[in-house]
Order: sequence, then structure tokens, then C-alpha cells
Amino acid sequence: MSVFSSRRPPRSTAKEGSVTTSQLHTTEWLTEHGPKELELLLRAVVFHPSAPILVTDNERRYRDASIGAGQLLGLPREKIIGRSLDDFAEPGFKPVIPDRWRSFLKDGEQEGTLKLAGADGLPRDVEYIAKGNVLPVRHLLVLRDKTGGTPAGVPAWVQDYALFLLDADGLVVAWYAGAERIYGYKSQEAIGQHVTFLYPGEDAFVRLQQKLKRAAGEGHVGSEGWHVKKDGSRFWASVITMALRDENDILQGFARVVRDFSDRHERDEKLRRGRARLRPIPAESTIAGIVSGEFDRIPEANDTFLDLVGYSREDLQEGRLHWPDLTPPEYRSLDEVAHEEGLRFGACTPFEKELIRKDGTRVPVLVATAVLKLSPFRWITFVQDLRERDRLERIDDELVQDQSNFEEIVGTSSAMKRVMAQVEVVAPTDATVLILGETGTGKELIARAIHRMSPRRNLPFISLNCAAIPTGLLESELFGYERGAFTGALSQKIGRFEMAHRGTLFLDEVGDIPLDLQPKLLRALQEKAFERLGGTRTIPIDVRLVAATNRNLTQMMGDKLFRSDLYYRLKVFPITTPPLRDHPEDIPVLARHFTKKYAAKMDRIIDKIPSVTMRALVSWPWPGNVRELENFVERSVILSKGPSLRAPLAELRDAQLETNGGFTLMEMERDHILRVLRETRGVISAAAGRLGIPRTTLNAMMKKLGISRGDFDAVR
Repeated sequence: MSVFSSRRPPRSTAKEGSVTTSQLHTTEWLTEHGPKELELLLRAVVFHPSAPILVTDNERRYRDASIGAGQLLGLPREKIIGRSLDDFAEPGFKPVIPDRWRSFLKDGEQEGTLKLAGADGLPRDVEYIAKGNVLPVRHLLVLRDKTGGTPAGVPAWVQDYALFLLDADGLVVAWYAGAERIYGYKSQEAIGQHVTFLYPGEDAFVRLQQKLKRAAGEGHVGSEGWHVKKDGSRFWASVITMALRDENDILQGFARVVRDFSDRHERDEKLRRGRARLRPIPAESTIAGIVSGEFDRIPEANDTFLDLVGYSREDLQEGRLHWPDLTPPEYRSLDEVAHEEGLRFGACTPFEKELIRKDGTRVPVLVATAVLKLSPFRWITFVQDLRERDRLERIDDELVQDQSNFEEIVGTSSAMKRVMAQVEVVAPTDATVLILGETGTGKELIARAIHRMSPRRNLPFISLNCAAIPTGLLESELFGYERGAFTGALSQKIGRFEMAHRGTLFLDEVGDIPLDLQPKLLRALQEKAFERLGGTRTIPIDVRLVAATNRNLTQMMGDKLFRSDLYYRLKVFPITTPPLRDHPEDIPVLARHFTKKYAAKMDRIIDKIPSVTMRALVSWPWPGNVRELENFVERSVILSKGPSLRAPLAELRDAQLETNGGFTLMEMERDHILRVLRETRGVISAAAGRLGIPRTTLNAMMKKLGISRGDFDAVR
């Protein structure tokens, strides 16, 4: 069976008690070469530039060391590898090490403090996390300098690593101690099983088949998703899968590194907030390509990059150019994110940082890193000089940002300015916002503006119209459900609260939430946690809530239709969107905006709105508010054939226009045409041009309104 099969495989492809020749060859090859390939893969995954990590054998000798470990101990990696843990211990601490080491080898895990002396001879207390037999007789030590000597410290994501080998069909061939710790399965339980036993869901085989196929074609693939432990619990896993091929380039199997990333959300949020905002890159930006075989020394760089950082080619050739030395401490965490994204996706999202030049000054750059190969690890980085761009953008950056925050909101009236001012005040906080207003007043636009101006702007904005969901389904939409929670629940469903984790949840028409569901919503808001329908596990959430309604919640409380405690929990910061009749001065701006918007959609050019049409629009009370106006303008654009907006004003003829002494719309239209005919001395073509309509259209309107030459001759 190959990775391209379509059906779920059995536990083993061979008959009970028999092994095929092909399987025997594969097993022998993986047994001989697999551990070394896994060691190279592990090194590529865990050796971030700033992470102080050591790999030791059973005799406490260092088999590998990261750059961060070298920085902590004050020595290059080559002077650490081959030496013993005892060589770096303070004399008074050395007698403690053997007993502690024996305990570690027995238990497989250990945390504690080491008293070390670096190359400078100064004592330092170093915390450590030790994971045993990540690979056979290979142990992992992750360090953190308590004295402050290493700014990066132990990365928050460091926990454990599950390493194992698969054959070409996806059957487990080798299963190491880290995998036992994470999944809970012993080696004898896992070997021979198809790897899909670690995945939830009926489509696990299909999903895994796709990943293995990609890894086989591309060399390696990164992915994330839910995995299942032996006890039935689930965790969010980050997986790197690398294809293993023999000297004849024949696929023999796969090496996998799995990490539990369930608790990484806080780290991701902090790093994302710390990442500089991406901006357009001008064509004149300098591009410099760098290729490095590992994480520290840069063996190859072009002249443009060398000029950018102030180093010479002699510095490069003599090995004096190191990537960590170019990176300020505050940007090292971003380098780790780039490394992580490169492993999972092949390349990282471009991000902004600074580089330290040889003279100590800094230069702003945009960096993008791509992983070329995992075994041995090779990467390529592209750098762009942002100094000129930053100089130009400092001039107008604040103005552009202010405009973009309200890009969907049109209006310059004092009423709209008050709303925008309220948005600017509350957006940077995490306070719950309740948007009140009639239907069609743009409550969702206000909610989106709050999200765009908040620290959560780069995180999810999830909306739900509570009135559009049947009452019986609203709870599952909000909170999700577990498989088997009710008839038809064939799989687990994630609710809107969970989808909006770390972002903003917008509940429109919140007044339509049933009374019996309101306590659960209140509890989720107060405790920042909830349970899925049919579930027992409490799920913590970090959600900023924005709610909106066109209903009178105060009256609903009096009628016992809305809970008062929920009302006051929502009404932390109320914003009222004004109806369009209260700010008619915005109607001309809105009308032009919608005309331009829909004319562009329909590939038309409409650059005129006749004054009679505009006066009618301003005079109409618009009970449906901005939404009604937008729909009316869209209909007008559809009906318009020329460059002038031809609005169906007859639809508004029953309205009494207060500004015109009670005249009907038809009477006002007739009076306006007569006035233009008088001003053009009865020349039909000139009057049509003044009105912005074709001559034939004017003749038709005159006939419809009963205008004859005698009427405007008499007026004249």
C-alpha cells in the first residue's frame, strides 16, 4: 500500500506473523538511517537562534549545542560539543551532579537549577528543563539564565518533543520516549499501527494521506491540528513531517517531530502585537539575498547586504559575520516566529525588524526567510532596506491611519463625528460595547471600526446575527457542540465564541436572544469560559464583545423579556447610531458615495446627480435609514443610462416634502423643469443639458407631467 491509497489501512499490511521482503528492507533501512535523520530534523526544529538548548548522551557529554547555549556559556558551539556537563559546573556543585543525573535517567524528566561558571569565570544560576531519550541515548536540556545573562531565556513554547518514524504506508516503525510522554502509548502499543490512530475524526486517513503525499513530493511539510492521546484527551499539535529517501532516491518512509502547542496562544498574541505593521514597499528599496547553512554564521552574502550592515567581504570570508550578532535582543522572538513559520509553511510572513551595523547603528529592514532543506538545515533570507520608505511615510502615516480606521463610514455631520469620537475612545480598551440604533444605521460598520482600531485588529472578527438563527440552533452557533450531543451531531462543531478567541465577537440583534439562553451568555462573559453543548470540559476564552440591537432593551426588561443583569453587563459603553433623518446634511455625501460605488460595480460612468433629485433625497425621511438610501441609489444606478443619475422619484411622490410647502414630488419636479425651460428661453436641447438628461427623456417627462409650450411661455 502507498500513501496514495484511498481506503483506511488495517493495522498491518502483511499477514499475521509474516513480513514481506519490501517491508524488511524498509525496516532495516529506517532502523539504520532513521535515528540520524531524526536527530538532524530535531536540530532544525528546536535550535532557534536565541534558545539555549543542549543535547547530551547518557554520559552527560554534549553532542550538540544551540547558539543560545553558546551565548549563555560564553563559548562557540564547537568548544562546547564533546565536553561534559561537569566541565561547566562550579566546583562546589559538581558532587551534586551524578546523583541528580541518575535520577533524571530513571525518571526521564527533570526540572531544577544548575550552578554554572561560564568562560568569564563568573558564577550563574541556570534553570533547566530536561527531557530524556527524545532520541535513543539523546537527552534535551533547555536552559534559562536566572542572572539575566541571556535576554531571550527559555522560550515559552518549550515542553517536549515526540519523535517517531513511519514507513512509506504510514505505519509506525520507531517510537521514542518523547512520543510516549506526549501521547501516552508505549512503544509496543504504537509500532505497527497506522499513524491515523493519533488523529480524531472519520476523515483522518484522507487528511493524513494528503500530508504524506505533500511531504513525499516537497521533501517536508508542516501542519497543525488536533491529535488524540491514549486517555482520549486532545491537544493542538504542531507537526513537521520529512520524507526519507535512500541513495537511489526511493521513498523509504517519514520522520516526524510533534509538539504540543495547546498553550501557545498567549505567546503568539504577544509576538503578533510586537511585530511591526507591514507597509507597501517602494520599488527603490534595496534587496539583499543571504544564504546560510545553519543558524549563526553567514557564509554567503552579496555586496548590497554587506554595504547595508557595514561589513566587508574579508569579514565574511573570515567568519566574523553572524546573524545573531546582527539582531537586537528585542527582535529575537520575531526571528523565532520566522523560523517556526518557515518549518511549517516553507517560508515566513515578511516582517519588519532592525539590524545592528558593524559601527553599532541600526538600520530598519523587511525580512523574509525560506527554508531550503531540513537535513541538513539550510535557509535563505531576503532583506529590504526600509530607511527611505520610513522617511517618506513618517510625513503622512498618522493621517492615513486615521482615515483608514473609518474607511467604510461616510458622514461629516456633528452627529456622526460624535459617534466616531466615541469609537476612538473605547476601541483601544477591552470594554464591552453596546451599539443602539434603528435598523439600517450602520451598527455593524461601527463594530468593525472598533475592531480595526483595537489591539486585536490582526485577530479574528466574528459576527453573528442572533435574529437570523432559529431559536433552537442559536446555542450551538454561539458555543458549539460535541460529537453525539444530540441526534445528527456526527462531528464536533466549534462555536462563534471559540472562533473569536483573542479577537472580537459581534452579536447583532442581541435583543432577539431567547430568555432561556441569556444566563449562559452572561456566564460566558463574566467567567470568560464556557462548555460546548453536550460537553463537560470548560473552555477558557479571551473575547472582546460588541453587541448591537434596534430594540428597546429597557422596555424588554420591564416586560421580563430581557435579563437586567445581562443588560448591564452589555451596557458597559453604549454608543447610539443616529437615524438618517437626524443628520440629513450627510445625505448628499452618502448619495455620491453610493452612486460611485455601484457605478463602478456595473462598469458605468455616472458623475452627475441632478439638483432636483438631490433635493428629493434630502427631503425624504428615510425610515429605513442608510440601508434604504443605499438600496434606492443602487436601483437608480441600474435605471440610469447616461452620465446623470436617473432616480425613480415617482416612488417617493406620496411623501410631503416639508421644505417645499407641502408640494408633492411630482409637483416639485414639474416646477423645476418649468423654471429651467424659462431660463433657457424654451430651447429643449439646452434645458436637457442643464438638467443632465437626454432631450428625448426631457420630452417624455414633459408629456408625463403635462407641460406644454404655453406653460413655460406663460411663465416667462
